Amino acid sequence: MDLRKLKKLIDLVEESGIAELEITEGEEKVRISRGFASMPAPVYAPAPAAAPLVAAPAAVAPAAEPVIDGHVVKSPMVGTFYRAPNPEAKPFVEVGKAVSAGDTLCIIEAMKLLNEIESDHTGIVKAILVENGQPVEYGEPLFIIG
Repeated sequence: MDLRKLKKLIDLVEESGIAELEITEGEEKVRISRGFASMPAPVYAPAPAAAPLVAAPAAVAPAAEPVIDGHVVKSPMVGTFYRAPNPEAKPFVEVGKAVSAGDTLCIIEAMKLLNEIESDHTGIVKAILVENGQPVEYGEPLFIIG
């Protein structure tokens, strides 16, 4: 298709006000569209509102954990909690065992280093609050010693 025909088609589209014209001649195909300025802007539907949260009835609420009095030993770092020096060994402490200040309670692995966590209180281990191999955060309670 020669340029003079194309120019005439472009002028025809502009004068007529149509948005788009497509012509096929044999194997040649021409499509002329008006500028995007005349196209309507897309309209987006507002996002659906989230369903309001409804409190569960008190009858199905889980029972509260019993409160255990005593000194709380907290994690001094982020890492992985281990109760024993290796998988085959006995745990450092068990619930009911007497410990003295300075006794090893567990190991926390952080950045490939094994850090022994020592008791800072003398007493009896009342509770172990973390499962073996569980990740722990800084300041997370690990043991209660009474």
